[in-house]
Amino acid sequence: MKRLAMAAIFLAIGGIAAGIYWYTQQPAGRSAVDTSPKEKSKGAGKGRGGGPLLVKATRAIAKPMPILIEAVGTVEPEHSVQVRAQVNGVLQSVFFKEGDKVKAGQQLMQIDPRTYQAQYNQALAALARDKAQLENARAQQERLEPLLKREFITRQEYEVAVTSTKSLEATMQANQAAAEQARIQLEYTRIHAPISGRTGALAVKPGNLVAAGAGGGGAPLVTINSTDPVLVSFSIPERQLEDIRRYQSDKEMRIEILPDRTGAPVAEGRLIFIDNAVTPQTGTVLLKTRVQNTDEVLWPGQFVNVRIVLKIEPDAVVVPEAAVQPGQEGSFVYLVDEENRVQVRPVKVSRQIGAEVVIASGIRPGDHVITEIPQALQPGGTVRIAGAEGTGEPKGKKGKGGKKGEGKAKSEG
Repeated sequence: MKRLAMAAIFLAIGGIAAGIYWYTQQPAGRSAVDTSPKEKSKGAGKGRGGGPLLVKATRAIAKPMPILIEAVGTVEPEHSVQVRAQVNGVLQSVFFKEGDKVKAGQQLMQIDPRTYQAQYNQALAALARDKAQLENARAQQERLEPLLKREFITRQEYEVAVTSTKSLEATMQANQAAAEQARIQLEYTRIHAPISGRTGALAVKPGNLVAAGAGGGGAPLVTINSTDPVLVSFSIPERQLEDIRRYQSDKEMRIEILPDRTGAPVAEGRLIFIDNAVTPQTGTVLLKTRVQNTDEVLWPGQFVNVRIVLKIEPDAVVVPEAAVQPGQEGSFVYLVDEENRVQVRPVKVSRQIGAEVVIASGIRPGDHVITEIPQALQPGGTVRIAGAEGTGEPKGKKGKGGKKGEGKAKSEG
């Protein structure tokens, strides 16, 4: 019984294997969806109705475009000063608000002057005493001089009077210097702005003791940054330094400052500094430009985009960014030829400026390039351009009311 069961199992397995072999040896019938190249090419480039595929395209145009170098820069104040106390004392008053614009020479703060006023008064009193003593000594010397000539006194007595006069003159000079020093110390209690600019945060509030100078441990009381003009520092790769130096003397070269890559320039400047060495770690060179900042649109410490316009190329071939496609062998565009067929045209991109791409080679002004790529688009397929000629008709026909050259002039404008 057991043997019969095993035999039945083997027979069943053999039957299944034979059926699978027979099925796989039959010729494959065509399915409802055939993806052979022949059938695909038959409908390539056609719309839903079987006609030419509707695409959006535009003409490549020739227009002036800048040759430029782009970098990221940092806004710096042309002058920046940390205001410190030059004498010790209690900060008595502050005459500005944080963030105010101040002018050079404007009084900013007042340190308690009473101690320094007393020292100055003391120095003036000592100077007045010395002046009186000196006048008396000179008068004594003048009285003794005729007596010496008449030999009523000895020369030694006269020389003592002369020595006393000279000693008092030296003492008076020393006290004059001391009085001047006391006056300067008193003046230092009034803290003035050394430059014009905008103040930062106040580090010490009135009522606090301030120390003199950086060497004496005195912290900055406030920092003043000049805001007009400002400097913008940026770095470029060393390979671009040759281009900068070549065009540096050309009046056409300029530097534009942009808050972001897509916006319009907010300021222009001239190159004022090229570092004397390449930074070995990065292979870059530091440059600086000075720009006017009357409206204070640029702020110290702000990151900005820097565009160095080397020169203007008068007849650059330009297409929209959307028309340029990336490929394994480089960039290309879909070009619509005179027979309204699609061609894949390799192009060499020179540079991109905003939403426009400058083409160095591959197409000419007036060529139609497709800007929106439908999934059904195939090289060699027939298309019709929507809107580019005014009617959506094939490229070779003129739309209603169209005039020769109208589309090109519109693009160039």
